[in-house]
Amino acid sequence: MHLEFRSLFSGSTGNSTLAAFDDTLLLIDAGRTGKILDEAARSQGFDMRRVRAILVTHEHIDHIRGVGVLARKYGMEVYASPGTWAAMADKVGEIPARQRCEFTPDEDFYIDRVNVLPFSIPHDAAQPTGFALSCGGRKVSVLTDLGHTTKELLTRVEGSDVLLLEANHDVQMLTDGSYPERLKRRILSGKGHLSNDACGRALTELLGIGVPNVYLGHLSEENNVPELAYSTVARMVEDFGAHVGRDVQIRMTYPNRAAEAFSL
Repeated sequence: MHLEFRSLFSGSTGNSTLAAFDDTLLLIDAGRTGKILDEAARSQGFDMRRVRAILVTHEHIDHIRGVGVLARKYGMEVYASPGTWAAMADKVGEIPARQRCEFTPDEDFYIDRVNVLPFSIPHDAAQPTGFALSCGGRKVSVLTDLGHTTKELLTRVEGSDVLLLEANHDVQMLTDGSYPERLKRRILSGKGHLSNDACGRALTELLGIGVPNVYLGHLSEENNVPELAYSTVARMVEDFGAHVGRDVQIRMTYPNRAAEAFSL
């Protein structure tokens, strides 16, 4: 089983991740325009016509902007929770019924040979989910856009060969920044976004259950910088007694370009 994992874009301007298990290629979210995603996939050596399905985490525009265009252009299936379908229907436009697939959060299903587990996450959306994808002894997970983590939630991504984990903001930068107070409270709430510190705490818990490769994702372009996110999380891992590079590899994602690819 050959696994490839590529973050095409990750940030407040758009999110999209490719996961390939041999010949089954899945796109998790499509938060940039169809044209931009097409170009990004080609730049990474993939043809969007090969994508078997789009898995949608939730209906916010930075996760669904290109869903309708890609689905109509290539005929790929689109999977989302019932609540997400209802909330995004007018945003993605008409998608043929044969391509509209609903799942029940916290109940797994298969796309070809890939087992897909959509798990409920705490975020201010209609019925948001993270995803854990498994096939042939390989596993990848996406865990972003959530206000807090729990032990039960972290067990969903246990044993992942690679995990995309949110490190959205630095609390001090957000607090001192120009966002309206209402937006600051939303981001800092239990249904908002994980801070660098919260990401670091989650990662230290995950170290004990086997997650050797982590991408830090969904960084705010106004309230975070990659160097700060990395240093904060890495310091917390080292303070925990683990070693970055030996016990866990930490990589960055970017809002306007693809991240370093992961292949196994």
